[in-house]
Amino acid sequence: MKNQKKIAVLTAIAALAVNAVPLTGFAEDNYIYGTMDIPYAEFYKAELGDTPYEVDAVSSATTTKWLKNGEGELFEGSYHSEAADDGSGQILGATYPVAITQADLDALGENNYNFTALSETPEAYKIVTVSNGTADFSAVQDTAPETLDTTITLATTSRYGDYQINLGTFPESTAVYGALVKTADGGAYAMRHEQNIWRQGALSWSCGITLTEGHGNSLDVENYDEISGKTISEVVYITKSGYLTVNTDTYVPIKFENTLTVEDGTAGTGSVKLTKEGYPEDYKFEYSIADNFSVGDDGIVAYTDAAAGAYTLTVSDADGKYASNSASFTLSTEDIPVDYDADNKQLVAADGFTADDAANFLKNISKVNVNGTDYAASGRGAVAIIGSDGVINFEATSGNASSATPIFNAEDGKYTITVTATGYSKPYVLEISDTEETSETETETETETTSTTKSTTTTKATTTTAKSTTTAAKSTTTTASSNSESPKTGDTRTALPAGMLAVAGLTAILAKKKK
Repeated sequence: MKNQKKIAVLTAIAALAVNAVPLTGFAEDNYIYGTMDIPYAEFYKAELGDTPYEVDAVSSATTTKWLKNGEGELFEGSYHSEAADDGSGQILGATYPVAITQADLDALGENNYNFTALSETPEAYKIVTVSNGTADFSAVQDTAPETLDTTITLATTSRYGDYQINLGTFPESTAVYGALVKTADGGAYAMRHEQNIWRQGALSWSCGITLTEGHGNSLDVENYDEISGKTISEVVYITKSGYLTVNTDTYVPIKFENTLTVEDGTAGTGSVKLTKEGYPEDYKFEYSIADNFSVGDDGIVAYTDAAAGAYTLTVSDADGKYASNSASFTLSTEDIPVDYDADNKQLVAADGFTADDAANFLKNISKVNVNGTDYAASGRGAVAIIGSDGVINFEATSGNASSATPIFNAEDGKYTITVTATGYSKPYVLEISDTEETSETETETETETTSTTKSTTTTKATTTTAKSTTTAAKSTTTTASSNSESPKTGDTRTALPAGMLAVAGLTAILAKKKK
């Protein structure tokens, strides 16, 4: 009988021992595993090595992008503040796996970085230790760091800063929780979501020339300006599975505030003036534009048989020490080298002009206006109304796929199409009708800018080209500018069955004793 009572007691003790497993998450090697919302300053502290600095949160003026931190979204792995009334907010840091002891987790109390339990050991994690109620986060613990074999391209112009790194390839669906740009002299620089980290392995930063990125957000300069003139040796991405490193030997050319302008001119043969200011004394100038262009020491850009359109002059340092700069300018003509072929619904070379002349006009189309509405011919939101072969797409629509609206939907079937092309000082105007009647008109208006107007049916069209007294306006381009929830409980599935087993065993023995 004593042996039976002893067995019952031991069974109960064993069940209590199982119940003693921490309820806050999966535990192994005395650690509990979960995720924490870790501010950038604490997330990067151990990652920066011998060059630590305080890494700030990212302030965002946009109303949507900074909120996109769900699985598969643009800034997956980040966490943010509550949105302000105007929709702005801050990205505060990264939500990353951690390992912590039960005692240290208890010591944090409610200030537990929104600890959320995991049901298994993560592939990579940061170890959290607590002293006097303050948490300290280790570097990422990764037993199998990976190296990505790909190319790195460094651009010295970007919508998101002064420099941008682009990788040749990047693993699909890989969320980036953090990234570091490391230099050959031992420097390390922390990258943050939205301001520095972008989709597909792209990283960008400001050295102090560009102070606002494409969406209007202010760019931090402190510390990042130190990268200029250094050689990047590694780009390290922090993913959920650990480190992903790209080894490189990429020099970061020095950027500087300067002014570079080229005046506009007339197509054909001629010259325009180049102005450049603010260049270092040891800058060794090299110029590139296009064929049949040359730049003299006197700042004169000369050209021969240059077609109408936009051109870009690039100034480079022959030694590669400094970043290159560029300026855009336009060479214009009053000629309109296209006419409308109604049979083929196509813009073709007008009388007296070559196919190359027409092709140049077509490739420079900037916008098309149909019955008073402008449609961009290139860039974001562009609508392909006129193809590169000159064919007019009368089935063209505007808007997205779910709400596409036909452009050629006039009830009377009559359309005035105005085609504007860069480098052509007046637009080409075409009037067409879906009716079966055939009409021919010639319109010439004596204004400062005269446009060619044609009225036609789908079967026949004529036009007369009028000259214009318009001269090209001067344009200037410069590369410079001044500018907490309480912790959730974990898996208790093993605790309840063990406890019930112990109680059942004890009950059976007592019942037998009573008999």
